[in-house]
Amino acid sequence: MRAIPFALLRHAPTVWNGHGRLQGLTDTCLSPEGEAAARNWRLPAPAAGWKRVSSPLQRARRTAELVQPPTPIVLDSRLREMSFGIWEGFTVKELRATGGERFAAAEAAGLDFHPPGGESPRMAMMRLSQWSSTLTEPVVAVSHKAAIRALLALATDWNMLGRPPHKLDWKCAHFFVAQDEGRVAIERLNVPLEGVP
Repeated sequence: MRAIPFALLRHAPTVWNGHGRLQGLTDTCLSPEGEAAARNWRLPAPAAGWKRVSSPLQRARRTAELVQPPTPIVLDSRLREMSFGIWEGFTVKELRATGGERFAAAEAAGLDFHPPGGESPRMAMMRLSQWSSTLTEPVVAVSHKAAIRALLALATDWNMLGRPPHKLDWKCAHFFVAQDEGRVAIERLNVPLEGVP
């Protein structure tokens, strides 16, 4: 049975993160605080010696460049954030206030939450399943919140309705195992990054 370990790391903070705005494929950069945080992050063993891959979006790519120890980075578009379509740039609070029944129905769809012009968590989950099925060696992947939540759903059969089965600390690394046929399993979550205050 195939069992290839990999670690996921969310990018460091951006200004939009601070405002609670949906970023999706909008190519925001790290905030000054995000740059400082990423410089202070050090991958735990054994991930410190693994190949590093990243979403091509600059907030993830820059995080991958700054996290210690330094190593070459390979970009993979399958690690990109879920697209929030026309809702990018807005906060959930704003969308709830202006979106009415349409946004409420979208939120109630769980894995099939589908922003107009965007993609659903189920679509992101299938993209990440395909990515994991191609792994041939352990890697550290720098990705995004909604993408990592989609992979958590893949690992746990979470339908994205109600609370997630595990609370993820976004200042930590999360270890999974890639299995046969695109399945993934949790190895350990919320592993501290050395240097995080």
